[in-house]
Amino acid sequence: MTLRSGSTRVDAETVREALERCDPFPGTAGFAGEVDARLVRDVLGRVPLFLEADIDRESSNPPAPADWAFSPVDLEDPALVPAGTVVDGDGPNRVWDLPNPDPEPDHDRAVEAVDRAIRTAVDAVRSEDAADTAVAFSGGVDSALVAELLDAPLYVAGFPDSHDVEAARTAADAMGRELTVVELSHDDLERAVPRVARATGRTNAMDVQIALPLYLTGERAAADGFDRLAVGQGADELFGGYEKVVRLDHRVEAETVRGAVREQILTLADQLPRDVLALEAAGVEPVAPLLHDVVVEATLELPTELLVTDETRKYGFRQVAAEYLPETVVHRQKKAVQYGSLAARELDRLARRAGYKRRMDDHVTKYVRSLLEREVP
Repeated sequence: MTLRSGSTRVDAETVREALERCDPFPGTAGFAGEVDARLVRDVLGRVPLFLEADIDRESSNPPAPADWAFSPVDLEDPALVPAGTVVDGDGPNRVWDLPNPDPEPDHDRAVEAVDRAIRTAVDAVRSEDAADTAVAFSGGVDSALVAELLDAPLYVAGFPDSHDVEAARTAADAMGRELTVVELSHDDLERAVPRVARATGRTNAMDVQIALPLYLTGERAAADGFDRLAVGQGADELFGGYEKVVRLDHRVEAETVRGAVREQILTLADQLPRDVLALEAAGVEPVAPLLHDVVVEATLELPTELLVTDETRKYGFRQVAAEYLPETVVHRQKKAVQYGSLAARELDRLARRAGYKRRMDDHVTKYVRSLLEREVP
């Protein structure tokens, strides 16, 4: 048995029971690996798992140890194992699906359930060893709630004039907390880009821009002696944090807000490996309490009115946060990390200085690949 888990430990028996009952939420923060000669990856894909793309799919044998890995670096031609699947002698089969429960009609009860679930998830993180945990803190409501409930040291990475650094400073002041600012430079980006690209197996500009601030935050936290970095990831997907969910525009297929939120949750299986692998490469274990099973279960029952209103996204989540955070932090609007940290802007600037002009197709990706090619592994 070789099994990895998310922020709280999972044993093989828990996975066996989840398989037997077809239970997508057995009370974990995610898992992946080998159990009883079968490869498994949880319903949300919270732990990365890769399989050699060219192995013999017709073989009656389960994948050999050399044919799969938790990191793409360890395989010749890695393919991400789909979330919710088992891979054995019969090939990959989906065994867990994201539930689609009816919304809870009692709004107070729905919010209380989310509140209780988040506290349960944070308690599970704290029980592992909270003293070894820092928090990636952008000043937004997601990471602020995690930070307040964990009561762990706060770190933010960004260029000196970035939105995230300013937002984190003002939020930390409002919360009465100290903050460590990781001020980024062009040298930091040039050094980190090939490491992030190699660790994640991704060179496209968007993925690298998102992962860079996470990696550099994790690197500093690790240098300061922390083993784990808690993040607020998942809140936008779970609670209706995207404009496209409110507008139901061309970027979503669903015709309802709850359906659009469900679509966003299903994208986590592809997003999370990037973030997990970047943080692990930085030397810290990622911790995402808002993606614990109990939180996801409670969120799936939120009615539309507690997801978005005409004025507010993540409305139910903000109601929970209002019990713990200053009002200015609860209602703060944030930018995506690649823009809030200015990593995207400055990586674009570096690419153009290196001769990769905007008139070139996908010029930043070409620049990322050039840095990767220059680095000696």
